[in-house]
Amino acid sequence: MEFRNVIRNRYSCRSFSDRPLEESKLQAILEAGRLAPTAKNIQEQRIYVLKSEDAIAKVDAATPCRYGAPVVLAVGYDITNVYTYPGGKHDSGMEDAAIVATHMILAAADEGVDSCWLNRFDPEALEASLGLPPNERILMLLDLGYGAADAAPSPRHESRKALEETVTVL
Repeated sequence: MEFRNVIRNRYSCRSFSDRPLEESKLQAILEAGRLAPTAKNIQEQRIYVLKSEDAIAKVDAATPCRYGAPVVLAVGYDITNVYTYPGGKHDSGMEDAAIVATHMILAAADEGVDSCWLNRFDPEALEASLGLPPNERILMLLDLGYGAADAAPSPRHESRKALEETVTVL
């Protein structure tokens, strides 16, 4: 798909069918995340593919927002392997994980796969439930699958501020 169409047409899908996600498409989405830029190319991202009955039950216990997706990616990072900015107050973990997640969302759209960025969950509780190592943090969950017949963008989807409201040229 042409890139402008990918970014214009993708939306947060909140109603998924039970159609399984093809492994080839999942791999293409994961590869897009692998290729995403990270600070100093540290590649501290950690991606967990949650699709077993047990893993999905843990996601369902953590959030009301899976919306029936057959696959959920837990996207996070290793807190011990991040770039720390000068001044020592900030590091690259969250932003790098967000870049990785964004690449995967756009790759999903390009593959014809619907997605939804989820952040309505307690990351620490889900990390414990999934048995993640203590040095890993989950930033977000990414629903993946195919929209149900009634799936449609939110009415707010087309609502965008003018560039002048969000961009300042100095």
